[in-house]
Order: sequence, then C-alpha cells, then structure tokens
Amino acid sequence: DGAPRLPLTPGLPDDAFRHDGQLTKRDVRAITLARLAPAPGELLWDVGAGSGSIGIEWMRTHPSCRAIAIEAHPERQRFIEHNRDALGVPGLQLVAGRAPEALQGLAMPDAVFIGGGVTVPGVLDACWAQLRPGGRLIANAVTLQGEAVLMAWREQHGGTLTRIALAEAQPLGGFDTWRQALPITLLEVGKPDSESDTAAVSGG
Repeated sequence: DGAPRLPLTPGLPDDAFRHDGQLTKRDVRAITLARLAPAPGELLWDVGAGSGSIGIEWMRTHPSCRAIAIEAHPERQRFIEHNRDALGVPGLQLVAGRAPEALQGLAMPDAVFIGGGVTVPGVLDACWAQLRPGGRLIANAVTLQGEAVLMAWREQHGGTLTRIALAEAQPLGGFDTWRQALPITLLEVGKPDSESDTAAVSGG
C-alpha cells in the first residue's frame, strides 16, 4: 500500500491529519485558504489551531511561507506536532496557550485565521491590532453566537460574510440521501494599508 498522494493545492483529505474532530473540514479548508491567499514569505497566525490543518496547508503552498499555530489544548498540541512532521512542514511554530494572552510578543502576521474562539472577549481585537497593514483576517464561526460576533465585527470594520453550506451523499436504507454539514459563516476583512485609507472607510 503506497503512501497517500498529497497534492500541493489546499484541501488535503481529512484523514491526512490526526485530529479529534476539531478540524476544519476539507472543502471548507480549501475555501478558507483561498481567502487567506498565502504568498511567498508571508506569516500566518492560526488561532485556535486544533489539529493545525490551516497553518500546515498554508506552509505547504510555498517553502518560504511561515505559520504560528496557537492552541491551548494539550492533546491537540500533540496532534499539531505529529501533523506538521508527517506533512512535511516541521518549521510550523507551536505556541501552547490561549488567545488573546498567548498572542503577546509574536511576530506581526500578514494574515490571521481564527478557527476557534471568536466569541472569547478580546481575541478579534488583539488579532486585528497586531495584523500588518494591508493584511487580511479570516474568521470562521459555526454557532449562532460566533456568527453574531462576526456580524457585529463587520459592522465596525467592513469586510465580507460568506455562508458555506455543504452536503455529502450518504446511505439511507437501500438508497442515498444528502447529509448536511453544519453551515459555516466566514468573515473576510482586509486591514487598510495606511491611516488615510482608514479615514476614508470611516468617513472621517
């Protein structure tokens, strides 16, 4: 049995990662990475990294891409360590801790992904404050409370909201039916390059 074929495009099979279910699923991951838009030399913060899948796939797009995975859960930290080595990006930096406290002192990111913890007070604000001007922030929410936070954030900072609702064909008796995955709300917002852009956005 040969090793599984792992393409360079985002959206590796879910079973390429060791995880406990806290994993951005394959199709959502591909869409999320397209929005994160990795470019050579850029740094990503993967906040609430779970199994590390987003940071790992970010780094797989180019040898000079860098990522920091922030994860508080000890077992998931082990998953990240295993997955980064198994998938060829041993340079993925793991920060053991919870955002926003764990973000202090980290290098300024070009992009931030928040896959878990958007409802934790201060996480979005801390990520936004430290994001490089011209950088982008992507946050995914699966709960109504998380979605409400993203909607309120968009009112304040602009950006786009996308709802991702996927279904897979699965057996039902002798037939097949569509099983809906939980819908995901994705916020994408770019940080203005300069103060003059900020004034233009706020009308000030």
